[in-house]
Amino acid sequence: MRFAIQVNASPYQSNTGHSAYQFIKAAIAQGHVVFRVFFYHEGIYHAFKHNTPPDDEINLTLCWSEIAKQNNIDLVVCISAAQRRGLLCADEAERRGKQDDDLAVGFRIGGLGQWVEALLESDRVIVFG
Repeated sequence: MRFAIQVNASPYQSNTGHSAYQFIKAAIAQGHVVFRVFFYHEGIYHAFKHNTPPDDEINLTLCWSEIAKQNNIDLVVCISAAQRRGLLCADEAERRGKQDDDLAVGFRIGGLGQWVEALLESDRVIVFG
C-alpha cells in the first residue's frame, strides 16, 4: 500500500507529529511505501533546522530527516504556511534579503499542488492533527 501523510500540528503542541512518525515507521516495517509527508499549518515547525528540544525529549526534526533519507520519503513543507511562520528555504531567504536558511535537511518547500499529487498517487491518505 502507498500512503500520503499530512501533519498539521506543531511538534511541541501535541504528540500528533510523533504519532505520524511512529505510524510511518510501522507502515514501512510492514512493507508499505510512504510517498510523501506534507507539513501544513503548525506542522511546518517540524522542518525548522534550529529546533533544539531538551535532552530528555525526542528531536522529531532529526527523526524526520533520517527516516526520509533511509526510505526515500518526500518531506514537503507548505510554502504559504512556512512563510506565515517565518520558515524560509535558501532561495526564498535570498529573494527576501534574509540571511538565514531555516529548512532542515531532507525537507523541501512546495505547494498544495504537491499535496494534490500525493493524493492522486497514493492508495491511502492519513491526516494527523
